[in-house]
Amino acid sequence: MDGYQIVEDKLNELGIPFEIVEHEPALTTEQADSFIEGIEGVRTKTMFLTNRKKTEYYLLIMDDAKMLDMDEFKEKIQANKVRMASSESLMEKMGLPPGVVSPFGLLNNKDKDIKVYFDQAIVDEERMSFHPNTNEKTLFLATQDLFKYLEAIGYEYTILDV
Repeated sequence: MDGYQIVEDKLNELGIPFEIVEHEPALTTEQADSFIEGIEGVRTKTMFLTNRKKTEYYLLIMDDAKMLDMDEFKEKIQANKVRMASSESLMEKMGLPPGVVSPFGLLNNKDKDIKVYFDQAIVDEERMSFHPNTNEKTLFLATQDLFKYLEAIGYEYTILDV
């Protein structure tokens, strides 16, 4: 079963409505945004991060236009050092290639060992958009339904001001 189908099946199972936009593969955030121009919903970026020793993994979801201050983030989560996780770690933990990271990759995380964080600036938005385990589609869903999805698959999340 392909990565998108797993996402669609889980959202349908949970009774979570969503809107899907199909498009050519999006290789950059700017390109992805151009494919969904005019559709209501915050454009997100999801970063897969790790600590120095690769013993902890973090998924940070924020507005795609915002820059992350890694030093500030590591202080807030009380980690020694935080950096982008390698493509190998991404594939191992979420079964995804770079450029496709989203909360839907958590469906592939058998160990449930990824900590999920949201930037405070986006949690009051009505809808969010993500790649649903493929960069050939963009999925829109209500923010509250995203939280419902995370809880249903066994993930807690933390809201931070980053």
